[in-house]
Amino acid sequence: MSSDNLPEIFEYIRLDGRFPHILCPGCGIGTVMNAMVRAFTELKLNKNRLCVVSGIGCSSRVPGYLDCDTYHTLHGRALPSATGVKLARPELEVVVIGGDGDILAIGGNHFIHTARRNINLSLIIINNFNYGMTGGQFSPTTPVQAIATTAPYGNLERGFNISEIAKSAGAVLVTRSTTYHAVHLKNMIKKAIQKKGFTVVEAISQCPTLYGRMNRLGSAVKMLEWLRDNTVSVAAPETKENENKLKIGVLWETESEEYTEVYQNLIKKAKGEKV
Repeated sequence: MSSDNLPEIFEYIRLDGRFPHILCPGCGIGTVMNAMVRAFTELKLNKNRLCVVSGIGCSSRVPGYLDCDTYHTLHGRALPSATGVKLARPELEVVVIGGDGDILAIGGNHFIHTARRNINLSLIIINNFNYGMTGGQFSPTTPVQAIATTAPYGNLERGFNISEIAKSAGAVLVTRSTTYHAVHLKNMIKKAIQKKGFTVVEAISQCPTLYGRMNRLGSAVKMLEWLRDNTVSVAAPETKENENKLKIGVLWETESEEYTEVYQNLIKKAKGEKV
């Protein structure tokens, strides 16, 4: 197939021998990447004005497959690096993608302060409940009693509630979806990109090779079925059946002054220009 006949989605994909990808069979990260690229396609983003930033981890390898400006930075440092990109080039659309360990552990303080500033970045956190790249250690979102290589008798630490942290710290939009709900996930990413300010999409994903295997959750298909059966729309009625299920959809939305605009106005004021 010539490049002229490729589907529109491939405009954002590097076709220079990078496939097949390095992800494990059954991993959900490819599904998140697919949803993200389809969101770019439907929004008709100019790839020459698009920058995707990541840190370190399985999830953070995604920019290597994208044909736009990409920035693969240090462990936990995706958000401050993206902040620098946005402040230097405010006209760019900047999207950050990373895993629960990268964003919320070594990058946890950056997560809080990026939300506090409310800078115009869209963050996709792929939450597979463990450090997948380095061997399945427990992460800030690993459930209590779940097995990990660093918790062979069960994790003792309570997991972070990503949405509540983001909301409390100042994010203007917080959403959640899963790799089972692929179209819904794409729509949540689209909404995050379209919203001005710091926005967060939690994408719950299966990790059958490590987290799933160690916790005897079955195949990737079984893990996806679990996501199907244990999630419910935020719009669903509050019933006994739904009370313990994960809510998906828009969990929080508000309006607040965006940092980049405030920063640019400060520069103009310092120069004596009219704001």
